[in-house]
Amino acid sequence: MKKIYLDNAATTPIAPEVIDLMSKMMNNHFANPSSVHSFGRESKIIVENARKNIAKLLNTSPGNIFFTSGGTEADNMAIKCSIYDHNITHAITSKISHHAVLYPLEDLAKEGKIKLSYIDIDKDGVVSLSHLKELLEDNPRTFVSIMHANNEIGTLQDLKAIGDICKQYNAIFHSDTVQTIAHYPFNMKELNVDFMAASAHKFHGPKGVGFIYISEDIKIRPFLRGGGQERNMRAGTENIYGIAGLSMAMTMAYEKLEEEVNYIKSLKSYMIERIKCEIPDAGFYAKCTDMDNSLYTVLSVHFPETNADEMLLFNLDIMGIACSGGSACASGSVKGSHVLSALLPESKRPGIRFSFSKYNTKEEIDYTIEKLKELFV
Repeated sequence: MKKIYLDNAATTPIAPEVIDLMSKMMNNHFANPSSVHSFGRESKIIVENARKNIAKLLNTSPGNIFFTSGGTEADNMAIKCSIYDHNITHAITSKISHHAVLYPLEDLAKEGKIKLSYIDIDKDGVVSLSHLKELLEDNPRTFVSIMHANNEIGTLQDLKAIGDICKQYNAIFHSDTVQTIAHYPFNMKELNVDFMAASAHKFHGPKGVGFIYISEDIKIRPFLRGGGQERNMRAGTENIYGIAGLSMAMTMAYEKLEEEVNYIKSLKSYMIERIKCEIPDAGFYAKCTDMDNSLYTVLSVHFPETNADEMLLFNLDIMGIACSGGSACASGSVKGSHVLSALLPESKRPGIRFSFSKYNTKEEIDYTIEKLKELFV
């Protein structure tokens, strides 16, 4: 039986070159980067070279990059440190934000630390810039968190426009860019963003390592307390193997960005056309078929209503196809998607997210379509 992996928005396979680099490092570099002896200095050089490389790729200063355990830590760090250190009493986000953003903000609201406002979104999940201005007019020193691309439906937001509005009202702007760093070019000199989050496993790097970008215009105290690592901003011995793997994976992504984007877009377009032809009752969520205004790695599809909704992913898995899914409503043991519930609260059509990488092929798409036809045609 074929095994096909179409769940790259959840995690990507590690690039063989990254595995090779990390394996060699594990044999030759084991010292603590904080140690002053030659072994430690060698480890420290690995960390700092990675920081410089990442900063160069984002057109920013190495001093703006701090390594973390991944996107969730970076999001929580930006949220909690900003709100506590700057005495923020109002925060704005969207109901389709990632739970790494929603949960800490909701906790702070329940504790009475902040008032939490949800920005209006249209049927595709695009935030309302006019509503953002209205919310900021009454509460100018606000914490704003808007994710760059939604991980379920692929909707892209205009970071430049949002950042410019936030700057106009002296708001702190954080964006969860976990799905887009190393998938889109970033020029931090042109963006009014105070915080961004990244996770290596979303672009063929290792799990358990990421970074947070912090603008020089914002000052916060450490989120994790302990040793003086990361220039006293993030305690804990650095994951030097993960950091080196992150840096290499990000470099590889940007070196061939245009080529790989075009290839993945061709796969996505091909699958869209095959679904339209072979399963005409299927539809697509939000703007995911719009290559210029949605995350090119994600295709979110809703299929005809069936009594076997809960078994859909299981059946595809048995057929050798790995993907993810959900629906607006929770039923039985299947938890409903908070994103789809916010956009289409009445819909009961089962949704599946297919997400692609450079390692996928058209032959895999063909196989997937044939198996979907067995379930729905």
